[in-house]
Amino acid sequence: QVQLVESGGGLVQAGGSLRLSCAASGLTFSNYFMGWFRQAPGKEREFVARIGWSDATYYADSVKGRFTISRDNAKKMVYLQMNSLKPEDTAVYYCAAAYRTTPLLRSSQVNYWGQGTQVTVSS
Repeated sequence: QVQLVESGGGLVQAGGSLRLSCAASGLTFSNYFMGWFRQAPGKEREFVARIGWSDATYYADSVKGRFTISRDNAKKMVYLQMNSLKPEDTAVYYCAAAYRTTPLLRSSQVNYWGQGTQVTVSS
């Protein structure tokens, strides 16, 4: 049984930082793109960042230069370091795993989702 469990969300002031973690189990970690999506109230779930098994990364324009995704294949962990946070970054953040056939970019490609963790940035 595949599980993705996020942690690290919370309330932070604008300009602050948070680090999200995602613990994966039940899958061959190196076979998957790992990524983060987010969903704000009343909006569709959107891509934030992805990382491949060889550590190649890709970011949404809205977070480029502020967020950093990383993975530890030995521990089956994925991280999202979020710096210079803005109120518009407020959302539920979801960890995602997509089989490595094609680079992860859309929700429709995701094979497994985490339960989500709330990030709230106050102005």
